[in-house]
This record gives sequence, C-alpha cells and structure tokens, in this order.
Amino acid sequence: MERLLGRINKANDIKNIEKSMLPVLAKEIRDFMLENISNTGGHLASNLGIVELTMALHYCFNPEKDRIVWDVGHQAYVHKILTGRKEQFNTLRQLDGLSGFPKPCESVCDAFAAGHSSTSISAALGMAVARDLSGGDEKVVAVIGDGSITGGLAYEGLNNAGRSNTNIIVILNDNQMSISTNVGAVSKHLNDLRTDKAYLNAKEGVHKFLDRVPVVGKKIDRAIEVAKDGVKYMFVAGIMFEELGFRYIGPVDGHDTDSLIDVLEKVKSLSGPILIHVKTVKGKGYKYAENLPCQYHGVGCFDLKTGKPKAKALGPSYSKVFGDTLVKLAEKNKKIVAISAAMISGTGLDGFQIKFPKRMFDVAIAEQHAVTFAAGLAARGLTPVFAVYSTFLQRAYDQIVHDVCLQNLHVVFAIDRAGIVGADGETHQGIFDISFLAHIPNLTFMAPSNGEELRVMLKLACDMNSPVALRYPRDSVPDYIGEKPNIEIGKSNIINHGEDIAIICCGAMMDKCEKLYEALKNDGYNPMLVDARFIKPLDMDMLKYVCEKCGFIFTCEDNLKTGGFGSIVKDSAITLGYKGVIYNFGFDDKFIEQGTREQLFKRYSLDFEGMYETVSYILKGNNNG
Repeated sequence: MERLLGRINKANDIKNIEKSMLPVLAKEIRDFMLENISNTGGHLASNLGIVELTMALHYCFNPEKDRIVWDVGHQAYVHKILTGRKEQFNTLRQLDGLSGFPKPCESVCDAFAAGHSSTSISAALGMAVARDLSGGDEKVVAVIGDGSITGGLAYEGLNNAGRSNTNIIVILNDNQMSISTNVGAVSKHLNDLRTDKAYLNAKEGVHKFLDRVPVVGKKIDRAIEVAKDGVKYMFVAGIMFEELGFRYIGPVDGHDTDSLIDVLEKVKSLSGPILIHVKTVKGKGYKYAENLPCQYHGVGCFDLKTGKPKAKALGPSYSKVFGDTLVKLAEKNKKIVAISAAMISGTGLDGFQIKFPKRMFDVAIAEQHAVTFAAGLAARGLTPVFAVYSTFLQRAYDQIVHDVCLQNLHVVFAIDRAGIVGADGETHQGIFDISFLAHIPNLTFMAPSNGEELRVMLKLACDMNSPVALRYPRDSVPDYIGEKPNIEIGKSNIINHGEDIAIICCGAMMDKCEKLYEALKNDGYNPMLVDARFIKPLDMDMLKYVCEKCGFIFTCEDNLKTGGFGSIVKDSAITLGYKGVIYNFGFDDKFIEQGTREQLFKRYSLDFEGMYETVSYILKGNNNG
C-alpha cells in the first residue's frame, strides 16, 4: 500500500487525500519527523503536537495565496513538509540546509519570518489591512501558542485587531492540558450556534430592526445586550477575547481532523476578527516527548527507541556553572532572587528553583516585564539576577535603558547564549549584545573566558550596587588550570607580556587566541596575550601599556564588529594617539546563518586557522585590515 506522505510533494497536495485518511497521514508525518529530527535535532514536542492542526489549515486554505503566520515558527515543521520541502528535511538546521523556522526566501508559503515569540497577530493584522487596502481576497491566519500569548506584543496585536473589524483569524494553540469531554460537548453546541449563518443573520437583523425603533428600540437593544453578556460570562471561557472584539470559538480538539476542518470551513465565511481556541497535546505520539514536553522541546540527536541523547556530554556548560554558583551565593546572600522568562532549565536555574522556590520567578515569555519587574525588586533593596538568552534580551532594550540603568538600579543580567548559538540561525545568534549594551551609562559589562572567571564575576556582580551584565556562550567551559582569579572591576588580565603584537581577547574566544599566541611565538614573534575581562569599563591602563609596546593590536570577540568590543578598543586607542595597526576579529555587518559554532567560526575566519592566516597577512605588510 502506497504511503500517503509519498503523495505530498508540493503545496495543496493534501487536498487530494481523502478526508477519512487524514489520521493515517498524521501518523506518517509524526513518524517522518521523529526519524529525521532524531538525526538532526530540532524542536520536537511542539511539532508533534500541531500535526492535525497544520493539516487542517492546509486542507482548508491555500498556503500559496492565503497567509498563515506562525508565531515563533519553531512549530512550522509540518507546514514545511506539506509545502514541498519534504526531501530537504534531512538537512534541517544544518549548515546551508533547511531552516528550523519559517523563511519567505525558502518558500512562497512562508508568510513571515519568525524566531521570537508573540509577533504573529501584529504581523497578520498588517497583512490583513494591506489586503483590504489593495482589494485582495486572501485569508489571513495567525497561529499562536499559549506560551507566546503571554508576551505583551500579543496583547497589543489583539487589542488593535479586535477593534479593527478586519477579517482575520487567530488560532490559539493551547497545549497545557487535555480536552475535557463535557466542556467539549458544550463547546460544540455553542460553536455550531455561533457559526450557523441563519443564527448570525437573524441576530444582525434583530439589531438593525431595533435600531430603527426610536427611544424604546435602543433601550430594548441594550437590555438584550446586557442579557447576552450575562449568558456569555456564565458559559463562554473566551470572554476576554470577546471583550477585545473577537468572536471566540472553542475549545476545539486539536487532534480531531474532522472537527478542525469543520470549524475552519465555517469560519472562512465569517467576517471580523475570530479567535479559535484549539487544545493540543505537546509531544503527541511519542511517549518520551508527551511525558517530558519541556525536555523534548528542543533536542539534539537522540536514539528513537530510548529517547536518550546520542552525543556525549562534554563537561559542564557555562549555564550549569552559572546556576550552581548562583545557588551557593544565594545561600549566603538572602537578597538574591532569580528571574527567568520561560527559560528556567535552559539558563541553568532549575537547581535554584528547587532550593529557593519562593525566590525564583518565572514571568513566562515577557522579557520587557522581566526587566522592569527586576527594577522594582532592586528599588526595594533586593538583588535580582535575570538569566536570559542574548537574543531575547534585545526585546527589552528600552526597559534596560530607562527602568534599570537610568535609575542606576542593581540588576544583574546573566546573558546566556552570547555569541554564536548554532542551529537556530539568524533569529537566535547572540551577536548583538555588546553593541546594544556597552554604550549605556551606569552599566558594568563583563565577559568571562572560562568557568572560574564566571564564578568570580557572578559574585562580584551580586556584590555591586549598580547595573551589571555578564555574557557567556552556549558551550562547555574550558579546562582551567591555575589559582582562583583575582578580578577587580575594570581590570584586565595580561596573561603573557610581550611586544610588537598584542592579542586582546573578549570572553569565550580565549581558546582560539591562545592557539594564535603560540603560533606567533613559534614564528619568532614575542606577542602579548590579554584577557580583557571587562567590556565596560575598558581597562585604559592596560590599553595605554599595549599602545606603548605594540605596533599591532588584534582584538577578538564573538559579536558583530559594528559597535563591538573591538570598536571600543579602536576608538579608545585613537583618543590615546595610537598610530599603529588595529584589526578587529568579529562578525561582519550581516545576520549569521545556521550551523554549528565550529562551522560558522571557520566560515567567517574566526577559527584559529582563519585568524592566523589573517594576522600573518597583516604582519607581512598588508595593513589594510
């Protein structure tokens, strides 16, 4: 018997599958994803949970014309499989392979690029308004999860869409709990009533008739509205969305293709903003992902039979070192509290949560709120530590500037996933934080080069009384040999004194800089190697010494060159009257694609070999770098 998935080769092919066979196709899609993701890694649980909903959307809409906007986008794997990218799926999240997120440059069916949460409603509303202004007739659908809808931008979009009276469909994918049978029965009755054309026409006709009756008509109309509101508050779970201007439909079983298709077909002909509440099970169809959906949200390569990772642990990660250190500090310092934006485990705070549950605050996907919440805690004398991925901290830039730094409040920003992250690609690379933080007044900015420095810097940060940030990568900590580092605010560490050539390293690039130093020594040079430790304040005493001793200065960082650490060094050296050559190793002014850290460092000549070749070229008299 031919596999149904074999008949899906391009967009809209699903419409040729018999409706009764869609559950079989759903199982084939799950098996296909499991087989591939176990080899490539990726976002597993969210995609297993959205199979039937995605199939129903493609069955009822035309993705080449209609606009389906996926929030975050990490749950768009099924959408990609159904739109002609099935054969590329084994390259998912690999260098030059299929992206793990929607990308319009990949397919006309990808309506909007996404990688961060809570954007879909605003983007979809913009598309719907553009359609209305241009006289189009395409449908516009936003798919948003119950996690993403906690973000403030989602509510801004809901508020604007609800009062716009524009034709837009928002699907709320709720995977927090299973469907309740009795609620489902009441829901189905209400949904049938609400989507029945005769009912809707009759309701509109009554209002129009009453509006024509002077005085009394308005009073009767208002009385009916009050009675109707009372019924809504008694029976309708989506009253909040109704009050925002949406027609609420749900909950709908997100794994029942017949029900999903029935609801979608009915709402296609309705006007105005509509919100469909769909209940799904995260990790559906794979027992390990169903039982541990958070653990299987994003996975590396794993064994399908056991669910266990294939890769061997490479030692403690920076996140682990951070989390363990914070627990030890909090045992002695009762003022320390921790904040996460739905990333407790990812940022290494799970141990803190177990040890100090009342001092651990998960604010959900709400980075802006997290920063201002931290500012409020600091204003009353506590020491909040906000552990956050670099790529997500940029969402709260205004709050960092106005609510924390302007008031000089003691908030600690523990910036995880700084630098190249890898397979998540452009939307997740943490290569902007130096550029958008280093210029803010009152902020101290540190960059540890190993686990021991991170431990000492974190204690130093918690003992300060002003805003402070630490940045560290998604990586295992390098082996550290030596005494516990003595770190002073604003002071670097000259690891090896030398002359003529200085290598100034910012943070976790030290392993490459050490190799570069050794290679130059073997070539007969006497280079200087410096661990900057502080991005801000920059150690000016160190820089003066370097400028006096060296005619060549090479800086190294895993950030954009523009506005980065090297840019700060260059500007500062110029103010000192430096006349030598300064070359900044960093990423060019572009968004960096997906790939492993090693692959991307090599591609952009930021691995040891690439840096050595560049330095050798410059030292031979080619000083245009």
